[in-house]
Amino acid sequence: MSETLIRIENLYKVFGANPASVMLLVREGKSKDEILSETGHTVGLKDINLDIGKGEIFVIMGLSGSGKSTLIRHFNRLIDPTEGKITVGGVDVMSLSQTELEDFRRHKMSMVFQRFGLLPHRTVLENVAFGLAIQNVAKAERTEKARKWLHTVGLEGYEEQYPAQLSGGQQQRVGLARALCTDPEILLMDEAFSALDPLIRSGMQDQLIELQDKLHKTVIFITHDLDEALRLGDKIAILKDGVLSQVGRPEDILLEPADDYVEAFVRDVNRARVLTVDVVMQPAICRLTTENIDEALKQMRGWKEDYAYVFRDDEYHGVVTQDLLEEACELPDDKALNLVDIAEDGPTLQPDTILQDALPATLESDFPVPVVTDDGEYHGTLSKEDMVDILASSNADEPRSNKTAV
Repeated sequence: MSETLIRIENLYKVFGANPASVMLLVREGKSKDEILSETGHTVGLKDINLDIGKGEIFVIMGLSGSGKSTLIRHFNRLIDPTEGKITVGGVDVMSLSQTELEDFRRHKMSMVFQRFGLLPHRTVLENVAFGLAIQNVAKAERTEKARKWLHTVGLEGYEEQYPAQLSGGQQQRVGLARALCTDPEILLMDEAFSALDPLIRSGMQDQLIELQDKLHKTVIFITHDLDEALRLGDKIAILKDGVLSQVGRPEDILLEPADDYVEAFVRDVNRARVLTVDVVMQPAICRLTTENIDEALKQMRGWKEDYAYVFRDDEYHGVVTQDLLEEACELPDDKALNLVDIAEDGPTLQPDTILQDALPATLESDFPVPVVTDDGEYHGTLSKEDMVDILASSNADEPRSNKTAV
């Protein structure tokens, strides 16, 4: 579990002339519509509690009016809460003076906007370097860093162009490079890709994942698109009418929706494109702990399965059946074989393989397919029955019973 970098505690936001005057109604459980009707105030957020880990992509999603953009603007105090506490890296953000807050915004966080937010009369290079200019970084240094980030996002050669000369996807790459150029610890992305065409949007998602693998920033990503949330998020928080419906890993959201609202969101998701092998695999079973065929046969006879997996020095060599072992035991001593000799080749899967890519191997194998890491560690198995179970059901109403490891 990653170290908590951002903590939101008991956060409320009420919009109106006198927010404090309606907090009692909010706590009594009055609905958003009732409070608006009775007082003219709008409840934006209600009792939000979140822990965001260092280095996570934390996605906040919900439909229009759910409060997601309101929430992200609390992280750097573009909006102040009616009540609640915001802690970033152990610092109480609400206690910062105006000068301290400006320094915090300049160095701790950067923001990428839906509509790019580029300065139209500055070149691409000047736009990327703008944050460093605000920090009073020397021109030579900020130019060098801006060039580096333009190269990183694939816009080398566009330094002297102006935003209007670029496509939407290119403009958003400039916005991303500008946000990263100041080397912030936290990146706030408010519907950053939603204005892009689908193919360009997918490419930007790929680029964010690729950059995150190298940079390990803490990214707060706002979206209304569940597919985007599931693809990008290490954790996902789903908001409805300013209230958190569920917070969890993508697989938690998909397999164990907390309420009808979340269930409606995930109902039509293609699980095969989202879930990975390690989420649905069964515990490791039937690994032979000897290379002696007689001993291997004794082990297998103690199991209910009539097959087993053969490893040598953490290298997978295939599967053997009880029939094969019995035949090998009957060979004369001068024709004796070892376990590796009789093992039948079979596929393996890696834990992070998505189910869509794992499907052919499981369907073609007569046995559950072993899940093995690059260094040979045996993690579990995945069978065609497991795949049918997880892909055929719309949601997992009950926990799936795992096999007992042997």
